[in-house]
Amino acid sequence: MNVFSDAAAPARVLLIDDHALVRDGMRMHLTLQPGLEVVGEADDGEAALAWLARAGEANLPELVITDIGMRGMGGIALAGALHDAYPELAVLIVSMHDNLEYVRQAVRAGARGYVLKDAPADELLAAIQAVLAGRVFYSARIARAMAEQSGSPLDALTPRERDILNGIGRGLANKEIAANLGVSVRTVETHRLNLKRKLGIEGRAGLVKYAVQQLGTSGTPEHESSQV
Repeated sequence: MNVFSDAAAPARVLLIDDHALVRDGMRMHLTLQPGLEVVGEADDGEAALAWLARAGEANLPELVITDIGMRGMGGIALAGALHDAYPELAVLIVSMHDNLEYVRQAVRAGARGYVLKDAPADELLAAIQAVLAGRVFYSARIARAMAEQSGSPLDALTPRERDILNGIGRGLANKEIAANLGVSVRTVETHRLNLKRKLGIEGRAGLVKYAVQQLGTSGTPEHESSQV
């Protein structure tokens, strides 16, 4: 069954792995899905960033699928770079490593999902569908292990997301947070959406309340009605 058949347009995918055979196999599998389009490939993080720079904002993919261990820049470092430069991109890690520390590092860097290379093909498609919808996805084995060692939801946040959360807790508006961090308002809005997704929070007021409670900060109510 094609889980992407209802998509209005194919989701554009960039594949990164330093093994050509792995990329070939994944491309062949994904191109069988009418709702997915593999638009580019790279063999390490630096090559992926160069590809994105050449593509430009108008031609960015919706999804980046990357391995962790590669000869050049690895997948975790790449996830962090993408989270800072292109926060709207969904990043899915596909790796042979089932060590939870790798998973935690990947999530903190900004990855939305982590799938093991020995997982069934249907699990990969489910992961792609989930992260494109803004949800988090882990392979079943990873999810079970993480549930057994669950910690604070804050542990899953990237440093930039923590900065945004701190600004929210201080009562700063999106423009003020953006100015303080040297990023665009759109980037702040994207991070706010990611925060709500990761923390399971609905609504702007809920996010402000959580920020104040968790970070122990306080501030005046935000004053931009258009904020996410």
